[in-house]
Amino acid sequence: MRDPRHILITGASSGIGAALARHYARPGIRLRLAGRDAERLAEIAASCNARGADASANRLDVRDRAATETWIREAARDAAIDLVIANAGISGGTAGLGSEKTLGEPREQFDAIVDINVAGVVNTVEPALREMVAQGHGQVALMSSLASFRGFPGAPAYCASKAMVRVWGEALRPDYAARGVGVTVICPGYVRSRMTDANSFPMPFLMDADRAARLIAEGLARNRARIVFPRRLYWILRAFAALPEPLLDRIMGRLPRKTGA
Repeated sequence: MRDPRHILITGASSGIGAALARHYARPGIRLRLAGRDAERLAEIAASCNARGADASANRLDVRDRAATETWIREAARDAAIDLVIANAGISGGTAGLGSEKTLGEPREQFDAIVDINVAGVVNTVEPALREMVAQGHGQVALMSSLASFRGFPGAPAYCASKAMVRVWGEALRPDYAARGVGVTVICPGYVRSRMTDANSFPMPFLMDADRAARLIAEGLARNRARIVFPRRLYWILRAFAALPEPLLDRIMGRLPRKTGA
């Protein structure tokens, strides 16, 4: 893929999204940053402008399909969009929720996770792909997770949402490649952020957001179909999922639970 000059990032006010914005920020780069926290987003945009980029902060809830499409369409009118990173997402688990009679996630948490992690990604990716097909080039990145490779009882809605994002992105890639548009799925492990700060359990191979951003940018530059990291955790999870189901059930029952959203 060609070096991106006009980049849109959702969920850019913290974590991986903010780190990606800072990574790409330099003279000649136009950044359109979106998120729900206007104050934090403005701070990130200001830091990117200080590095020489042309960065703007756009308060946006990706659950709003019309507003998200308008944001992308207006950006495309300013200049051809080279890269869209659909990064906005939330997490949530079952620790401390319910009781012995009502295990699992409340429906409100399930709906919130699916609305942002799945519908929000679709609301971002669909209009971006239309613009890129029309202009004949571009690249879209969908933020999934290593949690997409196996459902964990401590975070059922989160794992399911990330699995759908990964599989949907992988299915889109071949058709859009024929039209000059790249589609990449990103599957990170534990990355230090406001989201992981809420976890009270050990997080193997926990990584800084800046390092995660570098790995993502390197993978996008190579137009990889799937960017997974850390590799050791990826292969551990793949081996874990291949265990006999009775053994896997016993292990799953003993895993720590993630806290609610």
